[in-house]
Amino acid sequence: MLVVLCPGQGSQTPGFLNPWLELDSFASVVASLSEASGLDIAKHGTESDADTIRDTAVAQPLIVAASIASALELGSGFSAVAGHSVGEFAAAALAGILAPEDAIRAVSIRSRAMAAAASLEPTSMAAVLGGEQSVVLERLEQLDLYPANFNGAGQIVAAGSAEAIAALVAEGPAGSRVIQLQVAGAFHTRYMEPAVAELAGFAAGLETENPTRRIWSNQAGQEITNGKEYVDLLVGQVASSVRWDACMQSFADAGVTAVLEVSPAGALAGLAKRALPGVEILALKTPDQLDAARELIANHS
Repeated sequence: MLVVLCPGQGSQTPGFLNPWLELDSFASVVASLSEASGLDIAKHGTESDADTIRDTAVAQPLIVAASIASALELGSGFSAVAGHSVGEFAAAALAGILAPEDAIRAVSIRSRAMAAAASLEPTSMAAVLGGEQSVVLERLEQLDLYPANFNGAGQIVAAGSAEAIAALVAEGPAGSRVIQLQVAGAFHTRYMEPAVAELAGFAAGLETENPTRRIWSNQAGQEITNGKEYVDLLVGQVASSVRWDACMQSFADAGVTAVLEVSPAGALAGLAKRALPGVEILALKTPDQLDAARELIANHS
């Protein structure tokens, strides 16, 4: 079995949509999602600089639109999907839980609400690489920081006040390396609770369907078969830890033999290489890899 992975925030780089937009089918999907989101996704994916596409209100719709549009180029042969953080909205669209336009509308609400929440006080995030997990979590607790992402492969992303993150960077847990992340706030922590409330109000009016593909939640890596339940978890996830480590364990338990990360790909494929030995992995970064991606799907369907 092959699982298609939809990346989260931080995967985008300036101009990454340039080769993709040469495909008429891709450009058509992006145009539709741009209209639904109220954001010129094609322009941001081709012309905007790094600072602009790092802005949460731009980054999240841009990533989700790219993931949906690139996944639709693969055909219908894959049977499983999962997303990391905001990538869960792309996964919801690909699994048929939400219409793509509704997914991108929800992401637009989410991104603006998270940006507003992040502006309330100085917060930040940092990746902690290596070290014993218990030692890492103890150090975060000492600094009143949150484990926002359990990414597996020896990586935990910490989040909280900017002052505490600076202290973590200055003195990380024993045996680890700490890298400050260029993000706008402490995502997946209590600092995002105002955004949860706003997204919940919008999500209550969304029409959902049960998934037509296997899909797993970031909440605890569990497979979800009810569309409304999945969307409810998406809302709460804004202020809760992302358990990507548990998702990858679920892939292994389910017998996944191949992983295909859609655009803007790279980060999740890298984690999978370290956490899922023996699994065939492809990061779909440019359209010239589409034939290889389709062949991978055919070989593992």
